[in-house]
Amino acid sequence: MFKLALRNVFRQKVRTAMTLAAIVFGVVGLVLSGGFVQDVFIQLGEAVIHSQSGHLQLTRSGFFKHGSRAPHEYMIDDVAAVKSSIAALRQVDDVMGRIYFSGLLNNGKTDLSIIGEGVEPDRESRLGTHIVITAGRQLRGDDRQGVMLGEGLARAARLVPGDQVTILLNTADGALNTADFVVVGVFQSYSKEFDARAVRIPLAAAQSLLTTSGVNAIVVSLKQTTDTEAVGARLAQGFDPTIFELLTWQQLNDFYEKTVVLYKRQFGVLQLIVLLMVLLSVANSVNMTVFERVGEFGTMMALGDRPEHVFRLVIVENTIVGLVGGLLGVALGIVLALVISAIGIPMPPPPNANLGYTALIRILPQEIATAFAVGFIATVGASILPARRVIRIPVVDALRQCV
Repeated sequence: MFKLALRNVFRQKVRTAMTLAAIVFGVVGLVLSGGFVQDVFIQLGEAVIHSQSGHLQLTRSGFFKHGSRAPHEYMIDDVAAVKSSIAALRQVDDVMGRIYFSGLLNNGKTDLSIIGEGVEPDRESRLGTHIVITAGRQLRGDDRQGVMLGEGLARAARLVPGDQVTILLNTADGALNTADFVVVGVFQSYSKEFDARAVRIPLAAAQSLLTTSGVNAIVVSLKQTTDTEAVGARLAQGFDPTIFELLTWQQLNDFYEKTVVLYKRQFGVLQLIVLLMVLLSVANSVNMTVFERVGEFGTMMALGDRPEHVFRLVIVENTIVGLVGGLLGVALGIVLALVISAIGIPMPPPPNANLGYTALIRILPQEIATAFAVGFIATVGASILPARRVIRIPVVDALRQCV
């Protein structure tokens, strides 16, 4: 049966080529579209991680729900011990402390409401690979009174690197405290809303302003984003949940989850269209191939072959074609993905974001397997109905097709 089916596949060169072309086109479309969608999700996640939140953040319990009103009530005091216990994990790349605060920024003419971060400059520079410096430079470890401004805030306050500003905020005791800073840089992150009010100052300067030695959050940077869940589960076991709260970057950025849901709906429609094109084109090609060979099948049944044998022959032939077409489609899809990724696809900023990016086509095993399965199953499935219909044609009527 297999040898006969293989011989028929190579004998029907034109029909086989038409079917293979339909399968390859569909599989390539699924490989490219699936790889593109996954790249959008991956790059958006990396932008969120490496421009603001890190992979994990450890805080006092309740900080993210209530800490914005009184961050001084949610301080981690034994910072060195906590950082060293986290840094001991092999998946961890770096650990840094942050203080969050809100206050006013004065540019000499007006006061603007701000949300601020006291950061460890050198470590944050290594983490913030997706932050774009639009003017000036990053904070450095020797910047005692340096400040970085979000682009929206800098534009609203008409500030540029070298300008002096004053930051006013409340200390933990409720007293007002001020300090003068020099603008060293202006940055863009993934979020327009954040950039419109954000300032970053050295951690030591923030602790001095707030009259504290603690931090609000321990930010964890991992070597690989895929380790987030495993490291999060490991760390959660080592810290008392009644005292500490550990959140992953997905939990910290509900914007990401909402954007993924939006993109999945949009790209899901496109992938559904591609899938329907595959099914219809393959079904049409298989139908044409089978019904053009009615006379051949009639001759086989007239010579003694049972209808079941003819049915199995059609299925085996299309199984071979589906297997070959799926493999060719996957191979061509991978080659095209590599070529397109080498060139890059310029993309506009995602919703609520400042920065565009260059998209790639990700070559992921699950997408490759799905594309191959669709091409293969579509081919075999599309052959069942024509095969059943052709064996029901009376032999006499089928033989007339030979004339």
